[in-house]
Amino acid sequence: MKTREDLNPLLLLLFQVAVWLYSILAFLPSHFFGTVSQSEGGLGSEQERARRLKAQSVTGNPEGPYRAMGATKRLVSSLHPGVDTLDKVFEYASRRFPDRDCLGTREVIKEEDERQDNGKVFKKVILGQYRWWSYAETHRAAARFGNGLAALGQKAHNNIAIFCETRAEWVIGAQACFMQNFPLVTLYSTLGGPAITHALNETEVTKIITSRELLETRLKFILLEVPRLQHIIVVDDVPTTWPGYPRGISVHNMAAVQELGTKPENVSSDGKRPAPSDIAVIMYTSGSTGIPKGVMISHSNIIAGITGMAERIPNLGENDTYIGYLPLAHVLELSAELVCVAHGCRIGYSSPQTLADQSTKIKRGSKGDTSVLQPTLMAAVPEIMDRIYKNVMSKLEEMSSPQRTLFTLAYNYKLEQLSKGHSTPLCDKLVFKKVRSLLGGKIRVLLSGGAPLSATTQRFMNVCFCCPVGQGYGLTETCGAGTISEMWDYSTGRVGGPLVCSEIKLKDWVEGGYSSTDMPNPRGEILIGGPNVTMGYYKNESKNQDFFVDDNGQRWFCTGDIGEMHPDGCLKIIDRKKDLVKLQAGEYVSLGKVESMLKNCPLIDNICAYANSDETYVIGFVVPNQKNLLLLAEQYCIRGSLEELCNNSAMEEVVLQVITEAALSAQLERFEIPRKIRLSPDPWTPETGLVTDAFKLKRQQLKSKYQDDIERMYGGK
Repeated sequence: MKTREDLNPLLLLLFQVAVWLYSILAFLPSHFFGTVSQSEGGLGSEQERARRLKAQSVTGNPEGPYRAMGATKRLVSSLHPGVDTLDKVFEYASRRFPDRDCLGTREVIKEEDERQDNGKVFKKVILGQYRWWSYAETHRAAARFGNGLAALGQKAHNNIAIFCETRAEWVIGAQACFMQNFPLVTLYSTLGGPAITHALNETEVTKIITSRELLETRLKFILLEVPRLQHIIVVDDVPTTWPGYPRGISVHNMAAVQELGTKPENVSSDGKRPAPSDIAVIMYTSGSTGIPKGVMISHSNIIAGITGMAERIPNLGENDTYIGYLPLAHVLELSAELVCVAHGCRIGYSSPQTLADQSTKIKRGSKGDTSVLQPTLMAAVPEIMDRIYKNVMSKLEEMSSPQRTLFTLAYNYKLEQLSKGHSTPLCDKLVFKKVRSLLGGKIRVLLSGGAPLSATTQRFMNVCFCCPVGQGYGLTETCGAGTISEMWDYSTGRVGGPLVCSEIKLKDWVEGGYSSTDMPNPRGEILIGGPNVTMGYYKNESKNQDFFVDDNGQRWFCTGDIGEMHPDGCLKIIDRKKDLVKLQAGEYVSLGKVESMLKNCPLIDNICAYANSDETYVIGFVVPNQKNLLLLAEQYCIRGSLEELCNNSAMEEVVLQVITEAALSAQLERFEIPRKIRLSPDPWTPETGLVTDAFKLKRQQLKSKYQDDIERMYGGK
């Protein structure tokens, strides 16, 4: 057996060969080791396609409106002629792909508790293969469930709520409601009791679809505060009794309600089908500020939105597999899954805790969901992609010096080739295959939304996962639709051009100093118009001033985000009205910009920048990366547990020094760099109420949590 001493000369030789090989690769024509990437339809190389004009101002004015080049004459609002409501979309798919796998769920083989060294107990699972329902079976199950709900007294146009984790039964329940014209009130599974109570009472629901776990851990504690509620339908198949619920509330099993829907007297007629203008969903946002608002979304709104999204995903079809794990109560996930259903893709369900082999609930040695499903399509919020990037970079630091150098050489070589429009099949196979396998090995398109994605993380995903990242921009109020970058556009920091279903204007914001006459590119508040713009907020007229209808009858939404339009018709998000704070000396600080620049620092897992207008500097609340914080503490001989280190003023100073260096490297202005920080040992999760389900910061809640620290950091000037 060779010793380490015997291997060192061999590694050194391999390293020298790699350097020599890289030198050759860098200068030889790329077709020896790669190919020129071709876009579909014979339209030339991806590089040529990326340089083409994506959108233009249809009036010629710099403020717009800007439309996609394929929709300059007319915005597109539907996928197929006559398929104008969501029940028709699913009916169309089930007729076209009756035997195709539709919804898949992994069976749970074993659950067990695992005790950690610190005494904490974590639930671990061993999961089996995916079990699939075909399109025909899913459509039949939804029809039966809808008939069963009607038999329980649910009427067309009367609201019904769903409070459930992302799973196949969520989609079946939603499709049942679309078929019967029951407006579906969607609630995040992480919403707190007061928010759930507010939404259920505001929408006056009498029935709610939920899971056994959420019923027993969340919902049952607020039932007395929701007097109109009469029926609870539990999606889990396990037979059980439901004792101890208030008088007048009946609890049903989903299977029992479906059985009720098979009786001849309960079979629905077509008379209940919705019109395109009917409300399909009242989506309660998790809300980065205040009480959640219910956004009224019509059938035609959603269909327009998914039509625009589908146009940006090349070769979308029945050979694709999508992994669903983000909250279905969020417009990004719901829209992505509806796009997939409309095109006959199969959807396998997962969760953030079981996504990969290394996920928190997966028992060591067993397979995570991506390894088993091997999806081709995936949506992700930047927070999740940032975590993947940091985890891989952390593993890279543990490699030997020659291994790290080989990886870096391959990484830089591929970056160079991507910039020229070339693929690198040799590098992909020899170097990046293992990293790519973290998400199953077959991802061909990653969709990013919900927040800005850093250039570093986007480039990492492009290189290591060997696929384009379609970075998009949209809001619940626009059905998640607005812009998505084209898959052959590898530029960073931009969100692409307008979708074929929408158009964009830039409105001057004088106070912030943004104008459509700015050089070199027009800037201003982003206004999105089109058939995807929703109907407004439910029972909340005071908030509806952000919606308006123009002289042509088209609806618009004022986003509050500041954008910059590039000459090729691509949009860049550069600021947000609510994130802009004017310091005492008159400088404007974009809190979102500060946060996005600093989140790539390996020491930071999450950060919230904060500033008062009557102060002269910025402060920050920081969730440090535990591993890197402990290493830094050891380097400076500061001892203690994670919690003790986070409460140690000397540790704060050391971390602040690292953050300052990272900020200077990112070219932040001096007044933008946090001058004082507070370290938090606890991560910010949707369950803590400090971030939304899309991991956006809830600034008001964070301010309340750290109020004492704010006073300390500003009081001791």
